[in-house]
Amino acid sequence: MKTVLVTGGSRGIGREIVRLFSENGYNVAFTYRSSREAAEALAKETGALAIMADSAKEADVLSAVERTLSVYGRIDCLVNNAAISSFSLFTDITLDEWNNMLAVNLTGAFLYSRGVIPDMLKRKSGRIINITSMWGLVGSSCEVHYSATKAALIGMTKALAKELGPSGITVNAIAPGVINTDMNAALSEEDREALLGDTPLMRIGEPSDVAEAALFLASEKASFVTGEVLNVSGGYVI
Repeated sequence: MKTVLVTGGSRGIGREIVRLFSENGYNVAFTYRSSREAAEALAKETGALAIMADSAKEADVLSAVERTLSVYGRIDCLVNNAAISSFSLFTDITLDEWNNMLAVNLTGAFLYSRGVIPDMLKRKSGRIINITSMWGLVGSSCEVHYSATKAALIGMTKALAKELGPSGITVNAIAPGVINTDMNAALSEEDREALLGDTPLMRIGEPSDVAEAALFLASEKASFVTGEVLNVSGGYVI
């Protein structure tokens, strides 16, 4: 049975990825930082292994990888989903806010990827899936720090795909559009309507839309796909 490790798996997109992979026969481990109650409920619902870990802390990341390997013996797929966001004028972003955004959204993905790759190299097989954003493709006003981390994650995806391809490991990214999650709950109704109007499919995306894309990229059906950014934005970015 294959094993997937999902970072930031207790809520939103991560939660749906945990559910979908569990339903499709994977051993699932997922990390969470503070949503203990939600994580425990999800673990009980799916049988997945919940691990408290801060993606910005190397010791936490290494511990999460080691715990997954000790319980399941292997990690076939890593989904780098853990992320934070905030809205600020560029001139109002503090250095601490900038560094924290980088630490969680980019360095976290680096640390987890570095942690799982040795096991994948031994078996010459594996999948790494990075959850980026459409704002990493086109940028978003008042989200320069968020957009920068997501754009960097796309660059990391493409470069790492070239490096790991000869070892049978694929590396891909998913760029969600406006998804119905807590991260977008702060949007005003006016903003939501504007985003909806710019989305050709005329709806807000659901976490399950992104989860289905992740399941495809993790499957054998995507064995010849690497270095790609799958745009799941309802046509917002074309």
